[in-house]
Amino acid sequence: MFSDLTPQEAQFRDRVRAFAQERLAPTALERAHEPHYPWDTAKLLADEGLLGLTVPKEDGGQGATLMEAVIAIQEIGLACPKSADVVQAGNFGALRTFAEYASEEQKARYLPGLLSGQSLLALGMSEPETGSAITDLHTTATRVGDEVVINGTKVWSGYSADAPLFLVYVRFGPGVGGIGSVIVERDTPGFEVGEASAYMSGELWAPLQFTDCRIPASNILLGEGGFKRQISGFNVERIGNAARSLALAQLAFEIARDHVAAREQFGRPLMEFQGLQWKFAEMSVALDGAQLLLERAARGASGGLPSAYDTAVAKLASNETGFRVAHEAMQAMGALGFSSKSLVEYCFRRTRGWMIAGGSTEILKNRIAEHVFDRRFSQRPS
Repeated sequence: MFSDLTPQEAQFRDRVRAFAQERLAPTALERAHEPHYPWDTAKLLADEGLLGLTVPKEDGGQGATLMEAVIAIQEIGLACPKSADVVQAGNFGALRTFAEYASEEQKARYLPGLLSGQSLLALGMSEPETGSAITDLHTTATRVGDEVVINGTKVWSGYSADAPLFLVYVRFGPGVGGIGSVIVERDTPGFEVGEASAYMSGELWAPLQFTDCRIPASNILLGEGGFKRQISGFNVERIGNAARSLALAQLAFEIARDHVAAREQFGRPLMEFQGLQWKFAEMSVALDGAQLLLERAARGASGGLPSAYDTAVAKLASNETGFRVAHEAMQAMGALGFSSKSLVEYCFRRTRGWMIAGGSTEILKNRIAEHVFDRRFSQRPS
């Protein structure tokens, strides 16, 4: 799966692979159909040192590279797709942004629980009227003395049904420069986690409602002018998204490959039919190409953060390849791949969602085009 690992990276891959195959793979299907966050798995991964990989050692993390975090999430995903989500939450998403920009006091208060698998930080970004148009967000944060008063609504927040902590994007003032973020604890008065809804991935997401919700000013992660820094941190979220897409696609590919090698129809193995041979050849080429783009983004990260262009290219290629390969793997397996007793069916559903989450494929194409033409293309009416 990986193109050119250093001896240290190869040793790390082998260690993670052995752990994942022994401790996670046997119960992967059962775990995939559990809608709630697997706290026991989070503790297991934390004990193995697989949470907070890129967090500096002085902050309680492992001090690893972004490439090593990609290796971890892909090896875990190949063994147990749902466990890869835990690696994502403990390395790439809101936690990575928090670890990058939190104050020393904030780190001391929240990182120990997050890195031990005993806590979880969910992201409150999208709103009912602002999905991809994130700079149009309406959730307000008003400073009142030593407190911040929050009002607004968030939707499509991963892990919202279970997370004790939320990293919430808010508006301190007008324009892009007025956007920042705050940390809100689940039991804060004025903050309500609504009724959760089930999505195609099997996850439960709940709306977040803030009504005169008061938090201490010390819970501000990034104040006015913090939006661009938040988005640069969010590029790491997209790397994790891309890595999971490819890991699940590779898993579906391998399951389907073994199936067509063993399954006989019309008196011979399915793999002897040229139509299926071409499918698997095309899938193999697509997986290799997307993997190289993902590794380029991870290895090119400056200061631990990948470039916007490399990230957009990697996520677009990985998302499209991930869903296409899962789709073709299911088709090759027929009804067996369509069954909920197969991880291929889960990989199909999961990879489809990542074409929307974390920046849709259409938004990514806009960003790539801006790089190609070296200019900004506004999507707003003139």
